Amino acid sequence: MLITGDLVNNGERIGHEGFKKLLGKLVDAGKKVYVTTATHDYNGQGRDENFFSATYYGKHSTSKAEGVYKDELLSLYYDFGPSAASSVHDSGSYSVELQPGYRLIAINDNGNGRSHCGLFEDGFKWLEQEIIKAKNAGETVLLAVHHPVVPPWEVYEKVVEFEMFGGYRQLRELMCKYDIKLIFTGHTHIHGIKKYENAEGKSFYDITTTALVAARGKMRKVVIDKDNNTCDITSIEIDKIKGADLKGKSAYEYRYSLNFVGLLESLLPLVYKDWDKFLERARSVLPVDKFYKHKKIIVWLTKIFTKLKLPSLVKFVEKFNSSKPRKIIKFAFKRLMRIKMLTLARFAGKYCVLTKEDKKALRGQVAIEPLFDVLEHIIPGNPPFTQDDPVYKVFYGVCLRADALLRLVGKDVSFIIKGMHSVAEIADPFLRNTRTGNDDEIHIKLGE
Repeated sequence: MLITGDLVNNGERIGHEGFKKLLGKLVDAGKKVYVTTATHDYNGQGRDENFFSATYYGKHSTSKAEGVYKDELLSLYYDFGPSAASSVHDSGSYSVELQPGYRLIAINDNGNGRSHCGLFEDGFKWLEQEIIKAKNAGETVLLAVHHPVVPPWEVYEKVVEFEMFGGYRQLRELMCKYDIKLIFTGHTHIHGIKKYENAEGKSFYDITTTALVAARGKMRKVVIDKDNNTCDITSIEIDKIKGADLKGKSAYEYRYSLNFVGLLESLLPLVYKDWDKFLERARSVLPVDKFYKHKKIIVWLTKIFTKLKLPSLVKFVEKFNSSKPRKIIKFAFKRLMRIKMLTLARFAGKYCVLTKEDKKALRGQVAIEPLFDVLEHIIPGNPPFTQDDPVYKVFYGVCLRADALLRLVGKDVSFIIKGMHSVAEIADPFLRNTRTGNDDEIHIKLGE
């Protein structure tokens, strides 16, 4: 069992103690357990950039909890990886033999807790030395780390590069240099398989696994064929939650109803159907107080106009409050929720070429449904469309039209996102799988 970091929420000691008991059950059942820790597993002490604070979650409130600090993590999880290792680095990274001929090097990328979540120079020296020792012994090396070495989408690296493994370019070239084909990562919560290939044609795969907090929580099953030195990776969806009241829903339906995308899907129709209910339910996922700001202004203006004895202005403000803001918002959302796919196709114009069969398939279909389909697949992987799908043609065509409109004013999307130049190139990997073709499984040759 390999777990790639962020074992608890914000370094809560009570969370670590409970989690260790669960890991102990696995060990007692005969499993070998290997963990890495990451930035959510400890509290900062002012010596680095980690700002997480341990929190106790009661039924109706939260309070400060006892936290764990970085220098405690190695001893805290010593029995789950490091105790079996042939070498352990000061960072908590360790090198362990999985089976004769196969070695796991688990990298702890706590770094400075924020802007550099990776190894420092001495850590990279240790890592390369361990790789060289393994190679000299004829071992196949597998790596594990928390933060991604290859981004799930290019835009991820451009927008939040600090969320990548600190020194990810250096680690990429190290893997290519020593022909290491696999690295297992977490952090993004995205279930993805991404190939990296350098200028010399050497390559490896970043295998990232989603978490239970996603509607489709999954595990990876990794089977190595020693005779052929190949690896088959498949996925197992977690479809049961022992002891949980799922209120008559499947595990997926229950989790989706609590997931951000699921909550959003249930909330948006309330914007124009029941405004007050929308505001009440939206508090957990949206900055609801901003929706109430206009009410505070209305109350303030009403008081002023009343004191100034200007009844006509008081009536105007009251009329505006009771009708215009809500009516405008309701009208806008009602129209947005009912936009048809063929309407978007007309907007895309020459950038969207549909066949008669495509138009027939899209007739009457509203755009919001496939849009939520796209959002629903962001975390569990395998985007819903192919290039031949009429929905893909429309959405991609709309993006191309948006790029064309930006060019009319002498702009491209780089004025918002540096390094990216096209709305279409940003959207494409969310619409179809541009990674490997299947985020759930792959067959890999580990070496000659």
